[in-house]
Amino acid sequence: MRVGIGYDVHRLVNGEKLILGGVNIDHALGLKGHSDADVLVHAIMDAILGAIGAGDIGKHFPDSDSTYKDISSLRLLKKVQELLLEQDYEVNNLDATIIAQEPKLAPYLAQMKEKIANVLNISIIRINLKATTTEGLGFTGNKEGIAVQAIVSVE
Repeated sequence: MRVGIGYDVHRLVNGEKLILGGVNIDHALGLKGHSDADVLVHAIMDAILGAIGAGDIGKHFPDSDSTYKDISSLRLLKKVQELLLEQDYEVNNLDATIIAQEPKLAPYLAQMKEKIANVLNISIIRINLKATTTEGLGFTGNKEGIAVQAIVSVE
């Protein structure tokens, strides 16, 4: 068994969509990024890549490459899944925490889990997603951005 940790942050801005775990969330602000800025999926990808010793998402999907401009992060996760399978691993357990003052994300977590499980081709029971606020503290508390921490074990 191997373990990897992922962390990602994206800025909240006007005029962008808010996509987390492949789910489009109705909110006045969205996340800024080269791809669809799905901070949850980015942290998960980094955790998986870390677990298999394959670097990080910047190495595999650089923001200097126009191929990845506005791409769905679920498509990138599928590519990471293929790397995982090439090394004869599968995700055993995935746990992630979304850190955002708003919007409230509890109503979306089940749908996020389903989309991620489908891409990774694993049972939904191997995925745990949580959302928390920072009680108004820091950049997430000031509604300037959203952060995610993820840990993945692979076998």
